[in-house]
Amino acid sequence: MRFKDTMTAGSLAASLALTACSTPHPDTAPSVSDQPAAATKASSISATPSARRSDNDETNGEARKIVGTVVRFSSNATSVDVTIGQDNPAVRDFLSMLPLTLTIEELSGKEKIGYLPRKLNHNGSPGSDPEDGDLIYYTPWGNLGFYYNAAGIGHTDQTIHLGTYNAPLGQLNHLEGGDVIVKVIN
Repeated sequence: MRFKDTMTAGSLAASLALTACSTPHPDTAPSVSDQPAAATKASSISATPSARRSDNDETNGEARKIVGTVVRFSSNATSVDVTIGQDNPAVRDFLSMLPLTLTIEELSGKEKIGYLPRKLNHNGSPGSDPEDGDLIYYTPWGNLGFYYNAAGIGHTDQTIHLGTYNAPLGQLNHLEGGDVIVKVIN
């Protein structure tokens, strides 16, 4: 038994002994405020380990739900599905914004980009070495990018990997020129 547990158990026993010696008024039922503080504290302490297990299970379950999530980008002419491949702060913040509407445009013969309504919270998200078929978040500009020609682009902390897609350039071209609805489908 740890020292803190011993102290709590000892305080609880002493408080209970004192409470047992005092007799409440016969017409008054004991209330929560009549219970000794140590008893209340001991109750919350004993509930904490199971609450922690529950929180960890939820956190692990949440990570499992994030990885493998499918996000669909849909225009009037096509749709492109992106599969989330990792759990990081930028991915979680991106998913929290959905559904949303974007405009997609061409950038430099390398990617199709769309600006989010606000920058993502990306602190603690790892940088990446983008590859063709990656959906990324570019931190300085606050935009998403569908890389289709990542040749010559190396690792940078400013490019955060969000997921992967499988669509040819012709299909990506059909995302341009109008509203693109972005939503979780799976």
